[in-house]
Amino acid sequence: MLEIEEIACGYGKIEALRKVSLKANQNAVTCLLGPNGAGKTTLMMSLAGILKPTHGSIKFEGQNLIGLTPSQIVQRGLALVPENRLVFPALTVRENLMAGAYLRKDKPGIANDIEQQLHRFPRLHERIGQLAGTLSGGEQQMLAVGRALMSRPRLLMMDEPSVGLAPKVVAEIFGIIQKLHHEGTTIFLVEQNVHMAMKVAQHFYLLQQGRVTFSGTPDQLAGDDLVKRAYLAGHSAAA
Repeated sequence: MLEIEEIACGYGKIEALRKVSLKANQNAVTCLLGPNGAGKTTLMMSLAGILKPTHGSIKFEGQNLIGLTPSQIVQRGLALVPENRLVFPALTVRENLMAGAYLRKDKPGIANDIEQQLHRFPRLHERIGQLAGTLSGGEQQMLAVGRALMSRPRLLMMDEPSVGLAPKVVAEIFGIIQKLHHEGTTIFLVEQNVHMAMKVAQHFYLLQQGRVTFSGTPDQLAGDDLVKRAYLAGHSAAA
């Protein structure tokens, strides 16, 4: 569904991605791991059209995305839940959800999808008229997911959805990811919480210093000595 081939991208003379290749299969959860500064967010911003790679290709359902604007990429069926949520703090919950559908013209469908998100996230229903900036971190994450889903994406990209959240809320967010997957949503997930990611993802990549250094299943991930030392020390694969 998503095929990334040897993309390079950076900031001036700083090369953040060095010919990265990976793919995300349809109806699966694919997870990208890596330490801070590895290039994970740069990759997500490249996929969303915010940054333009200097080399390689990004293909979604066979069509190259490089050179398209962020709006055009959303129209092609990709949506990003950004790191740190980035909801619109001065807008209400309803207005944030409406913002996710800004490219759509089908008013009845938009209204129906808002109700669907409120059903999916009951706490948002309780706060429908509340300013997003007054929500808790977990509620803002739910709103960011709901806002992205308002574009009816075929691929949902999520950048560090657990960052800054309490363990109980993290478990709730990953429960939502699992439910979305069971509903048929294809998900490309960037995450550092390996133990939670192993409960939802079918394939993993490890990005280090701008290069992919591992590709495999959860079982292969749990058996990799480097990964075990860096991410799984003191925990079982099922933790």
